[in-house]
Amino acid sequence: MAQKAVNEKGVSICLACWIFSISETCYHFLAKLSSENAEIADRLIRLNRNQRNWDFGLSFLHLRNVKGFAWNHKRSIGFTGN
Repeated sequence: MAQKAVNEKGVSICLACWIFSISETCYHFLAKLSSENAEIADRLIRLNRNQRNWDFGLSFLHLRNVKGFAWNHKRSIGFTGN
């Protein structure tokens, strides 16, 4: 909404962030590597199908420590295991 206010109404970024109670850092944030996020989710789903009794933490540790992926655990917060 802040971007819409800036683009359509000509409001400054600072004012738009203040109005919508967000930081300017949040306003300028751009998500990166969505294809890598899809790969992470795919690997977690496949692992969950093979190891039904593993929770997210164990699945993450397996991918990180056994398979050697250096992903941060926060990269896959949206994973539900279904």
